[in-house]
Amino acid sequence: MSGSPVMNEDPFVIHRNLLFTVAYEMLGSAADAEDVLQESWLRWAGVDHEQVRDPRAYLVRIVTRQALNQLRTVSRRREEYVGEWLPEPLLTSPDVADDVELAESVSMAMLTVLETLGPTERVVFVLREVFDVPYDEIAEAVDKSPAAVRQIAHRAKDHVAARRPRTRVEPAEQAQVVERFLLAVNTGDVQGLMDVLAPDAVLIADGGGIVQAARRPITGAERVATLIMQGIATVHLAASSMWVNGAPGIRIDVDGELAAAGGVVVENGRITRIYSIVNPNKLGWLDAEAALAR
Repeated sequence: MSGSPVMNEDPFVIHRNLLFTVAYEMLGSAADAEDVLQESWLRWAGVDHEQVRDPRAYLVRIVTRQALNQLRTVSRRREEYVGEWLPEPLLTSPDVADDVELAESVSMAMLTVLETLGPTERVVFVLREVFDVPYDEIAEAVDKSPAAVRQIAHRAKDHVAARRPRTRVEPAEQAQVVERFLLAVNTGDVQGLMDVLAPDAVLIADGGGIVQAARRPITGAERVATLIMQGIATVHLAASSMWVNGAPGIRIDVDGELAAAGGVVVENGRITRIYSIVNPNKLGWLDAEAALAR
């Protein structure tokens, strides 16, 4: 009697969504995550699978090592990046929000905070806090002792806790705030825009030096609203909602073509932070929903 199709599938195929999610959270780039998966697949193909006791753990370890190497490389590249560097946005299913921890871990806000960690700290944090990987397995993946990994994990957790959004907002509430924002943008309603922005709202834009974008964060509701309204006045713009990185976010089309995507942070019914990605090289993952898993 033959086994089921799932039993006969390669473990790499079975766990691919998980492996992509691990790599993406470590790198903040879907393109880099795919590169890591390609390299990891080649390494997995050269392994005697019969000798692997726990394929899932083994594959996570391979991906972690490749991601850490990639992270060290791109960290140097990002230091030379023109303007602010933001993660590549993903189009995600609303179902991602059902896993609260997963949704938070892939949010623009969290990925931006993870950028402030060193490569090893980031890898350890993602494996421990998001995927609950045991310390001894993390230690093997990053070539550290379990005791050292515990210290790194503790330090990274404190670092992230001090910088992550203070409150978690239900997707339904965030969607309502985003719709108010979109209505104001699409109708040119300056007061409506001011009402939906927190007084200390911050806009962070990523143009990568390829398209025009503010190279430093814009702070204050009035300055943010002014910048947005100036943009509306110069192009035929249409703003709509889309699920970005596990939460209701923003899509901007100019003359019918995708021009920007953004995530927001909402607190007390108002937008406190907007992440606007206009670098065209980072918008290629918004054509189809990304399959994420923990």
